[in-house]
Amino acid sequence: MSVTIRLARMGKKNAPTYKIVATNTRDKRNGKFLDILGFYNPIGSEVQSQIDTKKVEEWQSKGAMTSEAVKKILEGKYQYTKYSPKGDKTQEKTTEAPKEQLEKQVA
Repeated sequence: MSVTIRLARMGKKNAPTYKIVATNTRDKRNGKFLDILGFYNPIGSEVQSQIDTKKVEEWQSKGAMTSEAVKKILEGKYQYTKYSPKGDKTQEKTTEAPKEQLEKQVA
């Protein structure tokens, strides 16, 4: 069984919090996990995180692989970026169209 240390999403809609967990590689993102190693909260005035480094080192010594996000969190270099869907570009186009119509009406 191969084990991965990764983030499991928790929290509410548009307000994510993450648990850092050791889980089987084939399990779902929020599915069963073997051990909780800490948490990460990117929302708020300050980014909050707490990680049990002894447990992380223990799982890594057993052969667990860490995800890219967890590696960066452990190094302190992780930057959370909020997802922006592609639909935002269409909203910009719709706001430009009424401006053009107003200019035509004025002229």
